[in-house]
Amino acid sequence: MATWSNASSTLMVAAVVLLGLSSASVAHGRRGRRSFVSSYDEPCMEMRLYLHDIIYDYSNSTANSTSAAATKATPLSTAVSNPGYFFGEMVVFNDPMTEGRALPPSPGMEETAVRAQGLYLYDKKEAPNAWFAFSVVFNSTGRRGTLNLMGADLMSEKTRDLSVVGGTGDFFMSRGVATLSTDEASADLSYFRVKVDIKLYECYV
Repeated sequence: MATWSNASSTLMVAAVVLLGLSSASVAHGRRGRRSFVSSYDEPCMEMRLYLHDIIYDYSNSTANSTSAAATKATPLSTAVSNPGYFFGEMVVFNDPMTEGRALPPSPGMEETAVRAQGLYLYDKKEAPNAWFAFSVVFNSTGRRGTLNLMGADLMSEKTRDLSVVGGTGDFFMSRGVATLSTDEASADLSYFRVKVDIKLYECYV
């Protein structure tokens, strides 16, 4: 009886482990085994997207706006310099991203297959500078999942690198670098377009 009990316990533990692995695979949207690809010389995946940001400033249409200030700049921003570069202001955004430079038409802007959703905040008093944290959300038949980006946007530099710190779905556990460069900006900064070159150096395929 003791031998049968030990064998049963072993089988039960094995079944629980297998069930847990199966559930984890389903939870991450994986129907089969994936291979881990890692190279620091050549990216395992790369893409170029354009981020379009239209900030709500009380004068433009709310239907067209894709971002808005969630906090006002702190009094310190104007105490140390003029205009103070919005020090302490935080902006929340849900921006469309496209493969080409053209801004999506207004009626379908909210249905763009790729979107950048997150926030940035101004964190320097002496010059314009921001810190970003956002997810690139893919929702199409070609790609589904997210890439999570974060880091300093040093606006004085022509190109700036953000870290790709993870992903879900088709980009499960991906890591790499996203290089930002301002492609166009209006004089009052109510609209800007940023070129985003994403290179992944760790992928599950």
